[in-house]
Amino acid sequence: MRRLRRENAILAIIDVQERLAAVIEGIELVQSNLERLIRGCHIIGAPALVTEQYPRGLGETVASLRKAIAETSRSTPIRKMCFSSQGCAEFADALRASGRRQVLLAGIEAHVCVWQTAVDLLDAGYEVHVVADAVSSRSARNRDIALRRLEQEGAKLTSTEMALFEMTVEAGTEEFRAISRLVK
Repeated sequence: MRRLRRENAILAIIDVQERLAAVIEGIELVQSNLERLIRGCHIIGAPALVTEQYPRGLGETVASLRKAIAETSRSTPIRKMCFSSQGCAEFADALRASGRRQVLLAGIEAHVCVWQTAVDLLDAGYEVHVVADAVSSRSARNRDIALRRLEQEGAKLTSTEMALFEMTVEAGTEEFRAISRLVK
């Protein structure tokens, strides 16, 4: 498919945790865009999965995202030790059970867990849309290298606003007005 379709898309937020977020380049913008994605996907009916890498060492998902997730999806974070979320049976099973084949991928760190997750998802036959303004790493250089490699591997790059409007499809609806308010 060339376009994201709400009935086929699922949001996957990778490892946006307290101790790790504190050292991420541009984390304020990333968190803001992640919250928009969580709320926007809820408006259009696309589910979300959230992961936490070694939460004992890196802490829980940051508070603002925990709040948005609790208010919209009631999903609980999937705890993992492997870098690739797809390499974690609980994540892979939840994704498969969703029946969705387009993964809207966001989170941290772009060059480690996001990259490995994306490549494994591609290998498993999923269509991966990486939300470039909702991923980062400790350094901008690592983030940029990861995005270039992801594109080379076949992932599609998108932005928060682009993805949400792509799935909204049409102006003049209540959904459109809600998404418009969200991205302003």
